[in-house]
Amino acid sequence: MKAKAFDTKIFKRILEYTKPYQWRFNGVILFAISLSVFAAVRPYLLKQTVDGYIKTHDAQGLLFYVTMMGIVLLLEVFSQFYFVFWANWLGQDIVKDIRIKLFKHMLSFRMKHYDNAPVGQLVTRSVSDIEAIARIFSQGLFMIISDLMKMIVVMGFMFYMNWKLTWIVIIAMPILVFVTRIFQRKMQVAFEEVRTQIANMNTFVQERVTGIKIVQLFNREDIEAEKFSEINQKHNKAWIKTILYNSIFFPIADIISSLTLGFVVLYGGIKILNGDHFTTFGDLFSYTMFIGMLFNPLRQIADKFNEMQMGMIAANRVFDILDTKDQIQDTGIIEAPIFKGDIQFRGVHFSYIDNEEVIKGIDLEVQSGQTIAIVGATGAGKSTIINLLNRFYEISKGAICIDGHNINDYSLGSIRKQIAVVLQDVFLFADTILNNITLNNSEISREEVIQAAKKLEFMNS
Repeated sequence: MKAKAFDTKIFKRILEYTKPYQWRFNGVILFAISLSVFAAVRPYLLKQTVDGYIKTHDAQGLLFYVTMMGIVLLLEVFSQFYFVFWANWLGQDIVKDIRIKLFKHMLSFRMKHYDNAPVGQLVTRSVSDIEAIARIFSQGLFMIISDLMKMIVVMGFMFYMNWKLTWIVIIAMPILVFVTRIFQRKMQVAFEEVRTQIANMNTFVQERVTGIKIVQLFNREDIEAEKFSEINQKHNKAWIKTILYNSIFFPIADIISSLTLGFVVLYGGIKILNGDHFTTFGDLFSYTMFIGMLFNPLRQIADKFNEMQMGMIAANRVFDILDTKDQIQDTGIIEAPIFKGDIQFRGVHFSYIDNEEVIKGIDLEVQSGQTIAIVGATGAGKSTIINLLNRFYEISKGAICIDGHNINDYSLGSIRKQIAVVLQDVFLFADTILNNITLNNSEISREEVIQAAKKLEFMNS
């Protein structure tokens, strides 16, 4: 599903994760307001300084206003620090919560889901896509709110000081807004392509590294390298497109801002030289700062909106996984005791792919304490029987019973706790030998692990 430039439904869903941190969310908004006020007060104090004390050679008043500007600057720096720090802190806590929820959700997927889903895409969703969601708060939402507030406050001061000069600025703003809107639309498409290419690259690399034995066995190193080169080239083109749009937009925005400032200075200067007192030198000094405060946020909002777009696109991908209902139904209410070991398969049918049965009506009975061997050709269903017994997959028809109860009647966790499986393919986690043996089960002591390892060594000797 393609994400919209601003999907209200997704945005509201993201905001749900801010509820545990509501005080911090409100604090960021408060600092955004104070930041916009302090930023706009400085140019106004500059106007008062120029018109009231520099022209009149009032050194005491000049010192007072310079001190006031210094205090306001310190307050602005203080607000800026806490605004940026809390916004980033909030974003990281939110993605921490989403990442934990996503990982737990993925762990609950049935095996069939992983048979069809590219693992590289899941890795991308749980790592880089979630980091993009963090930028909604650190670089997007709150920055846009701060910029908009700053523009509103600045506009208020400008109209209060000199409404005639302000109208020159107002006339120029729609041009920049129009250019910004075009830029946003182009960047939305470009960023969607970037995210797609990143996911494709991660999937390709993960699969080839995991299957490196097959790649080398069939002498496909050069072929796979060529395929990766093609994927990397597409990724490169997607990013270059975003660079091109940025290279075009920001110079145009700078030109519009500079021309506006030039018109204000020219018009105001001519009026002053002609003896028209509708404006002052203080107005012109302050407007050189005000125009930058007004146009720079408007220009940067486009960049911040790009971060929002990337975050929304990433959130859309992450929520797609969270909304995927592909878990084995754990409806059993019986907590499995220590099994005796009586196992029955009654008319069991199963297929990995629809209409292509691997097991066709098997009947099997194993008595407690009995040791059996299941033999057959590759693909005959030997491993499948064990997978079905552990409920890694769901059967199509029939029933599987342990100790007289259908395995669906047992809770999923309790039944798997009672069954031991020695896999034919050994997988080791990047961890200690102790943790690989216990899988971080605190109920298994180090001494028990050592004893079990010694027994295995004795059996293999």
